[in-house]
Amino acid sequence: MTVLIVEDNASVRRLIRHAIDKAATQIWECHDGADALSFYGNHRPDVILMDIRMPRMDGLAATRQIRELHPIARIVIVTNCDDGDLRLAACEAGACGYVLKQNLVDLASLMDTVMLCANPESPNSRVQ
Repeated sequence: MTVLIVEDNASVRRLIRHAIDKAATQIWECHDGADALSFYGNHRPDVILMDIRMPRMDGLAATRQIRELHPIARIVIVTNCDDGDLRLAACEAGACGYVLKQNLVDLASLMDTVMLCANPESPNSRVQ
């Protein structure tokens, strides 16, 4: 599977890359949501791993815009924020999953689950 990591912190991008290295056939990286929006349109990765708090465009706005333009996009929020309101906002923006950065061990299996979703637009395909 091809994966786009969207994270403004280079150290965290390296940690995420290491956590998914065996599950991904190709990994790209972007610094923020604005870059991710244009990148997705050109490369169409299978899964986007999106941080929430980033410069220029945050992850929720980027998720919403990517999903509006590309309804089949599969986006998993990867964040430090363990907050029910943010989880709900991520789901409403179109994210298929939500994982905390301290639980990166679970990320590869979550990506496999997200890939099994036949239709990311279906409410039944949301992974919490």
